[in-house]
Amino acid sequence: MIETLKNAFRNKDIRKKIFITLALLLVFRVGCYIPVPGVNRAAFSQAIAGNDFLALMSGITGNALQNATLFALGIGPYINASIIVQLLTVGIPALERLSKEGEEGQKKITLITRIVTIILAIVQSIGVIVLFANNNASIGINTSLFFDSTWIAGIYMVILYTAGALLVMWLGERITDYGVGNGISMIIFIGILSTAGLAILGKFEEVFAGNLDALLEVGLFILLAILIFFAITYVDLAERKIPVQYAKQVRGTKMYGGQSSVIPMKITGSGVMPLIFSFAILSFPNMIMSLVPSWSDELQWWTEHFSNGTPWYVLVLAVLIFVFSFFYAQIEFNPEDVSKQIQQNGGFIQGIRPGKPTAQYLSKIHKRITLFGAIFLTLVAFVPSLIFSLATKDSTLLSAFSTTGLLIVVSVALEFDKQLQSQIMMKNYKGFLK
Repeated sequence: MIETLKNAFRNKDIRKKIFITLALLLVFRVGCYIPVPGVNRAAFSQAIAGNDFLALMSGITGNALQNATLFALGIGPYINASIIVQLLTVGIPALERLSKEGEEGQKKITLITRIVTIILAIVQSIGVIVLFANNNASIGINTSLFFDSTWIAGIYMVILYTAGALLVMWLGERITDYGVGNGISMIIFIGILSTAGLAILGKFEEVFAGNLDALLEVGLFILLAILIFFAITYVDLAERKIPVQYAKQVRGTKMYGGQSSVIPMKITGSGVMPLIFSFAILSFPNMIMSLVPSWSDELQWWTEHFSNGTPWYVLVLAVLIFVFSFFYAQIEFNPEDVSKQIQQNGGFIQGIRPGKPTAQYLSKIHKRITLFGAIFLTLVAFVPSLIFSLATKDSTLLSAFSTTGLLIVVSVALEFDKQLQSQIMMKNYKGFLK
């Protein structure tokens, strides 16, 4: 990757795109430190740390949610909106037709996604404010500063948090259009790295203060993190390649085909979405019951049986990861469509008849690979946390290096490297053609 960066900086256009990406990411990080008036940040941070899912979301936003800053919601509403629209596209024929109408259809789907993002940002802002206002007045609205009413102060904060979420969405789209890589992924990537970096800097401050045990602790922690990154990268790059042979076809005076290709099937084809959805579903009842004061007994029962680390929590989370892994695998890869495309282009898999037998063969292989991917995601959800807990008991470090965060960092870094390589190759081809 270092060699790829060197080659990228030698090209003026790619270098300009990298600087634009860095500048927009810097704007995002600045917004993560702009405070919102009327919030008790210490109480808010403590309340966030007590909720597993919100702690995960705070890590993705670079601790902006925990610090109750302008970008507290981060890119979360846009991600959720994209997921919802993607799922609705599969189930609603009208949206499915739009997805197949090319650029115009994609523009309409993007507009729908933005509208859903605004709705979700408003709902999430209200939910977070009401949740922590009921939780020992954690929201800490100070009406004497600007407002005469707590309601007006709450509406003001909802507007600010919603505007912050929309600004983050705009930054992500600008990175995608004018920078390098997917802007949404880059914002998540820089948020996780910022959270982890701040946690490590906190440990080094303890070292400089004379706590030598902290040096050994952070050194062992970084070593384990490198080993886990290597293991996750190794599995993330693994894929099953199914060879496809294309028959020779004569069209007019020219001959086409006669070449071989492969169908790559990645073990982690569904990415981190099964993990995020599973954590969200397990945390959702906790959030709902926290909004209703009369459900305090139910909330206590849920906390005792389904808090992070309890047997029921581990079992249900593992089942949800498996369910969502297979669900997303069906969305991402359709064996029947792939089989039709191969047959229409005059291709075949050796030893397999074209048509339905090919679809059945691809489906069988895909299910097996998805099973291994689900097992891998389940291990990622639990094993790194157990390994890290052997090196340190610092909750800040453990939350910064969340299992989902590790997988996201690896995936985005690999995708960024591929994007740079493809752009370098394109520039080289243009130079050759000239």
